[in-house]
Amino acid sequence: MKVLGGSASQRTAKELAGILGADLVPVERKLFPDGEVYVRVPEALRGEHAIIVQSTLPASGLVEALFLEEAAHDQGASEITMVVPYYSYSRQDQIFQPGEIVSARAVADLLSAKADRVVTVDLHKEHILGFFGVEAHGVSAVPLLSKELARHKVDTVLAPDKGALDRAEFAAKCLGADFDFLEKTRLSGTEVSMKAKRLDVRGKTVAIVDDIISTGGTIATATRELKAQGAARVLAACTHGLFLDGAIDRLRAAGCDAVIATDTLENPAAVVGCAPVIADALA
Repeated sequence: MKVLGGSASQRTAKELAGILGADLVPVERKLFPDGEVYVRVPEALRGEHAIIVQSTLPASGLVEALFLEEAAHDQGASEITMVVPYYSYSRQDQIFQPGEIVSARAVADLLSAKADRVVTVDLHKEHILGFFGVEAHGVSAVPLLSKELARHKVDTVLAPDKGALDRAEFAAKCLGADFDFLEKTRLSGTEVSMKAKRLDVRGKTVAIVDDIISTGGTIATATRELKAQGAARVLAACTHGLFLDGAIDRLRAAGCDAVIATDTLENPAAVVGCAPVIADALA
């Protein structure tokens, strides 16, 4: 068993190799001045199970993942598992308007070309697993996030909206905490109010849990509202921290007491390693 870490997932690959007791194979990579991706796997993999670990963001990360699959195949790997901690292009999981493509399926087709199986973490929609032409497994990082949240003595877990309630409920069960979702009420053309639908947050430590935090605008608004409603502390937690356009600073400025993410995307808030749940799927 050999683990090959792509440039977007070095930390996860190293931790996964340690858990599995597998060798971490050095990979040569570079970007040409015009943005073309170059990879080289110098070590022979004949007869080995090659585990490639690479999130597909940015777009060059997807290209690198495909090239690593090709290289592992050409180097004689007898089995290839593609681990995609963050599976980008998953938002377009169905056709909403004529002329669109299902990008989640198109990327799945590409990744299935040379892989024998695929493992992903907290997919945006679970039915995307059915788009792969090979065996595909989805694992959840919520139990690992919950262990980190337990250190903060969280009383209440909130979903940012009703659609994300299942994830909040799962985290709450792991923590033995209450759970609810945030309900948005528009007060005017420029003002909205967000509050927990059922629960009183006064004096509580509250964690807002989602799969992805992008710009953080919604959670920043929710944090200000929850603090105004008397919440003692508010934490923002997610599996995939995109944190675009200064999102972490935006959340802290809104009064967020901690920003917690896993290392499916490497960033300053990625304090939770997702390798243990990936290893469980490979056992």
